[in-house]
Parts: sequence; C-alpha cells; structure tokens
Amino acid sequence: MPAYKYTLKNGKTMWYANFYYTNWTGEKKHICKRGFKTQREAKEYERSILDQQNSTSDILFSSLVKNYLEDMEHRLKPTTMENKRFIIEGKLLPYFAKLKICDIDTIKIRKWQNELISYRDENGKPFSQTYLKTINNQLSALMNYAVAHYRLPANPCRAAGSIGKSKAEEMNIWTQKQYEIFSNAIQKSAAKLAFDILFYTGMRSGELLALTPADILPSKRININKNYAKVNGEELFLEPKTPKAKRCISIPDFLYDDIMEYVSKLYGIKKEDRIFYFTKSFLDTEIKKIAENAGLPFIRVHDLRHSHASMLIEMGFSSLEIANRLGHESVKTTLDTYSHLYPDKDQKLADALNKFRQ
Repeated sequence: MPAYKYTLKNGKTMWYANFYYTNWTGEKKHICKRGFKTQREAKEYERSILDQQNSTSDILFSSLVKNYLEDMEHRLKPTTMENKRFIIEGKLLPYFAKLKICDIDTIKIRKWQNELISYRDENGKPFSQTYLKTINNQLSALMNYAVAHYRLPANPCRAAGSIGKSKAEEMNIWTQKQYEIFSNAIQKSAAKLAFDILFYTGMRSGELLALTPADILPSKRININKNYAKVNGEELFLEPKTPKAKRCISIPDFLYDDIMEYVSKLYGIKKEDRIFYFTKSFLDTEIKKIAENAGLPFIRVHDLRHSHASMLIEMGFSSLEIANRLGHESVKTTLDTYSHLYPDKDQKLADALNKFRQ
C-alpha cells in the first residue's frame, strides 16, 4: 500500500493515495486522492476503500457499516436511516470500528452491553430499557447482514443474549381532565389546535405536521395519508409508517369547527399547503414548558397518542376499533401496547364479577 509525498507552493509536505481496485461488477477502478497530512492517513484511506470491497468476514466493522448504510439507504425511509446512523455512529463505531467482524465475539459484545447498562448521564440517569433494546438490536441487525453477505458463520449477538426490553413497563399518560388543564394553559392558537388534534385523534406527530386543508373532509373526518419529516434540513412528505396507517378517521364536532375556523384565518393558504408550519422540536419544547407551568406531570408528545388510546379503552371501545383509529397494523399491536393501562381496571373487573354473582 504505497503512499506518495508532494510539496505545496508554500513548502509544506503533503501525501496522496494512488491505487487501483476491482468493484463488485468486476470493473477496475482508479483512485487518486490528495490532501493527507501524513503517510499513515493516506494508507488508512486506501485500506478503508479496499476493505469495503472485501466480501468475507475479514472485513473491518467500520467498512461493514459503510456498506450496510449504503445498501439500506435504497430500502429504508430517510427518517429510519437518520435514526440508524445516530445509533451506529454514537453507540457502535466507538467500540467496534477497528475490529474485524470475525473477531467480534460474545465476550466483546457482553462487555459492550455492560458498558451501556452501566452508563449514566450528567444527571445520573441511565439509558431506558427500550433504548438499550434498540441499540442492541442495531448491532444484531449488522451482524445478521454480515452472516447473509460476508460469510460470517453465525450472529454472535444471539449467543451473547439481549439487553433491555421491547416495551416500557410504565406508560406516561394524561387523563382527559389533565389534558384540558394543559390545553387551557396554551397561549398560542396554532399550538393549542395542534395539541387538541393530537389528543382527540391519537394521530402521530408526523401525520399532524403533514396535514393540509384538503385532508379535512366536510364529513368531519380527517384523511391521514402522509407523514412529514425534516432530515438534514430537507422537508420530506413520506408514505405512512405501515399500510394500515393510511386511514380516514372521524373527529368530534368541536374539533372540526376549531380546525375550519383556524384554516379560514390563514391568508392565502392552498388546499395542498401544510396547516402547521412548525416542527416536532417546537411541540417537544411547548409541551414541556406548558406542562411545567400548569403543574402537570411531564409526558412526551407521543404520549398524547397513548393518552387518546387509554381514553378510548376507558370509554369501552374494542381493541379492533382502537387499532383502526390509531392505524396499527394488527389488533395484537394494540393489545400488547395498552393492555396494562389504567391500574384500577382490574379492580373494576373484580367489582363487575361480584355484582354478577349477586
């Protein structure tokens, strides 16, 4: 792996890498890249490019990651890719980047897992159980990719065991009374309407931010057919999360009237324009600030969706009706997510059985 020296006009010495490689189609490619401060940097660049062409388990983890992300970019949504990159760059590469994937064994994985479990932020707070599970799953996905495409004999994550939990043991929600205290404390009309829609429809925040006047139907229904996201400064309208996420839901009269009144005051708005021009981060900031001022327990924006579901459960709606309204892919998702809500439900069941026997 030779590297070559050259001198700039100011007398400074720099290095460049000049080499050939054969790509996946069998075509011979030539690369000449300048601007390296040291011979070592030039050689490391050449090594990383050549390693990416490697199709065996001898490949470096960092090269596997580059190939994996390049491949997945054509198959996954930009928002999913952004989340993957964040976890891989922050939680995986610092530990495994310089290792060959064939050298990443169960011992190394368990040591990495133990570091994640032991982690505490500046406030002494650990990673949540669900986040630990997400991080671990991402390493496992990379290793599965290596098994499928780089001749890794087996995924070492399986033998190492998992960490974290698939779902949180507790779910933070507001009752309808708590939500109304919050809603009445909101000063900005756009924010108030946005939060009202989230609580009384169970809509996802991306679905809310994608709403246009054309989506509000005269039959007092909302046509949910797209998802808004901002990735690397680019505004995107994406397909819904799952096929069932495309849905048309009824809304109460008061909410329909509030939406129509608000839209009527938006000067020059067209049928395909977004109704709300703020971002998810604005909603995150507002809910935290207003809840604190109103003396309410803090919940996330997404917890308004859970609050809506729990309200429907309390009102006696079936899991199928709730699944359809929330756009869940199956009733099982609804049951798995919300079966533990309202701690007094079990007591109500026992009371009903008492009355039944009498």
